[in-house]
Amino acid sequence: MRFARSISVQEFSWLQGLGGLFLKPARLQIAALCFRPGDKEPEILLVSTRNTGRLILPKGWPEKDKPAHQTAIIEAYEEAGVVGKADPRPMGSFRSYKGLSEGLKIRTKVLVFKIRFEKQLEEFPEIGQRRCVWLPLSEAMEAVEEPALKRFLRSKRPQIR
Repeated sequence: MRFARSISVQEFSWLQGLGGLFLKPARLQIAALCFRPGDKEPEILLVSTRNTGRLILPKGWPEKDKPAHQTAIIEAYEEAGVVGKADPRPMGSFRSYKGLSEGLKIRTKVLVFKIRFEKQLEEFPEIGQRRCVWLPLSEAMEAVEEPALKRFLRSKRPQIR
């Protein structure tokens, strides 16, 4: 009687690249929750994604050798031209997906930092690539499509001021 042997990922070179996507934990992204005073409630900044146009928080991969709250400041500037002061402590996190080329999506954990708005520059790296929208918090919660982000905004509402 012959027994089948198990096959490892290492035996198939084409699987090695994909193996890491499935074996590693969720990738970390850093988001900026930029806020400013509004007429009746605080307003928060949403930016559109480049591919689908969905409204999200400015976010990106952690910057090497920088604290996470500094990455949030960088993302707010690059994606929307926002300058502000970041709280060095994260206000929380939520799970999301990052779309990659050819429709591939990877699971991410998004760590969110509050940034108190100071000013918005007219020139910034991603100008023309994204739409930037300031909305009252209650409207922003309805404008985002991503369920986890919607839940996050609802649960953190008392902390956004």
